[in-house]
Amino acid sequence: MQRRQFAALTALATTGLGSHALHAQSSAPIRIVVGFPPGGSADMVARLLAEKIRPGLGQNVIVDNKPGAGGRIAMSEIKRSAPDGNTLVFTPSGPVATQPWLYAQLGYDPVKDFTPIALVSTFDFALTVGPAAPPGDVKALFAWLKANPDKANYATSGAGSVPHFTGQLLGQATGVNMTHVAYKGGAPAAADLMGGQIPLMVDTASETIEQYRSGKLRILAVTGETRSKSLPEVPTLKEAGINVTADAFFALYGPPGMSREQTMRISRAVGNALREQDVQDKILTFGLQATYAGPDELAALQAVHLKRWEAPIKASGFKAE
Repeated sequence: MQRRQFAALTALATTGLGSHALHAQSSAPIRIVVGFPPGGSADMVARLLAEKIRPGLGQNVIVDNKPGAGGRIAMSEIKRSAPDGNTLVFTPSGPVATQPWLYAQLGYDPVKDFTPIALVSTFDFALTVGPAAPPGDVKALFAWLKANPDKANYATSGAGSVPHFTGQLLGQATGVNMTHVAYKGGAPAAADLMGGQIPLMVDTASETIEQYRSGKLRILAVTGETRSKSLPEVPTLKEAGINVTADAFFALYGPPGMSREQTMRISRAVGNALREQDVQDKILTFGLQATYAGPDELAALQAVHLKRWEAPIKASGFKAE
């Protein structure tokens, strides 16, 4: 579904716009809660989206950062919000697809406690190395890690994240005992990678793409089924001979109990915004891909990701506190 042509995904979203898109407007602003700090990829895409859906909705749209607990603080707030369409959450797939397998007391049901509204973006992850890693390609890297197990450490932006478990899958596929080093965000992880404190990082390309383009870091591979549109020169792990794939998504959800009419009104506005070439281009600069889908398709995609990560997470034995 994620690799379907963007035009096909958005074709249905444009049906019945015009006056219907403005039906049942509210004078109150729409607040999009983001469970991560300003400046990160979630925040940047949410702010772009807020700006672009204002005209279609006829309402002011603001972004409200509520960082902490890997996005769970924001998700818990939305769970308790009124289902009037004026309080939404913009989230990566982690809080609704991987974290349910990590926490005995998550604080919400990832399916029952939210109304899926729109898929906004899909993305994979980048295998990035710094000056502490040897020169060469992916095979050379893992041969070196296998020969130097004390250096087989990889950074991510947080414990329990999709990159965390992607690194574990990499270790299993290559026979390297990989040690995860969790940072509180991608920026400090990238800083230590550039400083040589750690040789390898697995995270969204947006965390290291600028340093890669400036020659400060090397991106050796991406984790998707196909090459990234923002990094077409970088091979996939499968192309590099490692049978591992991993991806994730950003999406907009509302509180439980939102009406279908209100849900579709907002979803159509998102679909319209994502059809704009400048929006697609901007999202691509973040190392992400603009990918619209409506409520039902988003719910189906979430179910796929929930099922996909259950076994790897359980097999890892990792339990979040």
